[in-house]
Amino acid sequence: MVTMVPVLLSLPLLLGPVVPQQAQAGRYTLTYLYTGLSEPTEGYPRFWAIGFLNDKEFFNYDSESRKAEPVGPWRHVEGMEDWDQESKLQQAREGIFLVTLQDIMAYYNDSNGSHTFQGRFGCELQNNRSSGAFWKYGYDGEDFIEFNKEIPAWVPLDPAAWNTKKKWEAEEVYVQRAKAYLEEECPGILQGYLNHSRHILDRQDPPSVAVTNHTTPGENSTLRCQAYDFYPGGIGLHWTRDGEVQESESRGDVLPSGGGTYLSSVVLEVTPQDRELYSCHVEHSALAQPLSVP
Repeated sequence: MVTMVPVLLSLPLLLGPVVPQQAQAGRYTLTYLYTGLSEPTEGYPRFWAIGFLNDKEFFNYDSESRKAEPVGPWRHVEGMEDWDQESKLQQAREGIFLVTLQDIMAYYNDSNGSHTFQGRFGCELQNNRSSGAFWKYGYDGEDFIEFNKEIPAWVPLDPAAWNTKKKWEAEEVYVQRAKAYLEEECPGILQGYLNHSRHILDRQDPPSVAVTNHTTPGENSTLRCQAYDFYPGGIGLHWTRDGEVQESESRGDVLPSGGGTYLSSVVLEVTPQDRELYSCHVEHSALAQPLSVP
C-alpha cells in the first residue's frame, strides 16, 4: 500500500492547511483529503483518500486496494465504522472525482502530462455543537471551486469551474444535499467517531526539552532550545532574558516528529559573555506549569 502522507507532501496543495495541528479544548475536526492523478507514476495510485480526526490520520483508501482501512490506533477500535460500507462510499466518490478531473482537462485541452485534482472537506464541533465546515477543490495546485453553505452555492475560483458549477447545480436538490452534509451529516459522523476516539484525541504528552550552546571563537554564541515528543502540537517556546521575551532567529515552527508527536525549536544569537543570562521558556497544555530551562 502507498504511504499516503509522504506522497501527499510532494504534491502542490493550495487548499489551506491539510489538518489543524492543534485543537482547542472541546474542539474537534473531521477532515477528508482527496487526491486524483490523470497519469500516476510508479508508487502513486490514481486516486486516494485520507481521513483525519484533528491532526491524526484514522483511515485511508486508494484506487489500487479499493478498501477503506483504519490506521494507527484506530486499527484496534471496534465498532467505530463499517469499513466495507465505507469502502463502497469511497469507491463511488472516486468515480465522481476522476470524472471531474477529466472534465477540467478537456476544458483546458490538457491532454499532455500528469494533472492533479485535490479536494478538502469536513466539519468542526466545539463543545459538541457544530462550529464550522469547509469544502474546497484545487487543480494543479491552484484553487478551483469551493462550496459556500451560506448562499448556498458552489463558487468558481477558476474559469473551468463554471462548467463544474453548472454540472453540480443542475438540480437544486444537489446543492441542498451539500449544505445538509456540511451542517448535519458531517457533524453527526464526527460525533459518532468521537464516541470511540475521544480518548485518543485527548491524549496529552508533555515536551522533553534540550538546550544547547555552540560558540565559535571570535563570534557570537548560538543558543538552541528544542522541545520534542509533545502532543498536541500547540506549544509556546521562546527565549527570555530577565523574564522578557527575546526575538529569536527562527520562528519556532511545529513539525511532526514521528509516532504522532511534534517537535519545535528556537534559535538565538548572543554574545558569549551573556549566554548564561538567557532561559528557554516552554508552555504546553500537558505541563502543570511552564518550564524555564537556563
